[in-house]
Amino acid sequence: MKILMVLTSHDKLGDTGEKTGFWLEEFAAPYYVLKDAGADVVLASPKGGQPPIDPKSDAEDAQTDATRRFKEDAAAQQALAQTTRLSEVDADGFDAIFYPGGHGPLWDLANDADSKRLIEAFAGSDRPVGAVCHAPAVFKSTNGADGKPLVSGKRVTGFTNTEEEAVGLTDVVPFLVEDMLKQNGGHYQKGDDWASFVLTDGKLVTGQNPASSEEAAKALLALMK
Repeated sequence: MKILMVLTSHDKLGDTGEKTGFWLEEFAAPYYVLKDAGADVVLASPKGGQPPIDPKSDAEDAQTDATRRFKEDAAAQQALAQTTRLSEVDADGFDAIFYPGGHGPLWDLANDADSKRLIEAFAGSDRPVGAVCHAPAVFKSTNGADGKPLVSGKRVTGFTNTEEEAVGLTDVVPFLVEDMLKQNGGHYQKGDDWASFVLTDGKLVTGQNPASSEEAAKALLALMK
């Protein structure tokens, strides 16, 4: 079982002067769910190398069992520091693809041609595609075999407008994940803000927020059994 995990390379939070990137919990929890199930997890990002960690997700109050495990896992840290450049990745040979969130993907992966190529290849061959929190941003420009947006007619979730409002970034982000999924024809659903909420529709798995990251990875695994 070989799974491709794609992380953002974008580290600027709009024009705020603050840093962003991927959310550590949304990488660490799925990474260990998949690794512990025996999967070979390959990490990739648009620029390759070390992807930027959102500093807020590295703060003490954001730590979880999975992030603490990562801090003590030299092999995982080395793997993260050496992500493959996305343009060099071929979809062949992988069983599924998964995207951790953080605000970074809104700026790079949402419009990345290589990401689009990979997602459409996985979806076109009926292999699982997963994304959590802000990472459903990657479905902004991806299409299904019918030429319609990939999420069109599918039950999907992602970071809610009210969650974005709560972190004060509604006017900073290039678009709102909830609005984009609806505009692309997705049947958007959500749970309570900050509570785990995951949807599976066919081979598409989406999670709402950081709390959903572990469950989203388990849902992805379930599709491969």
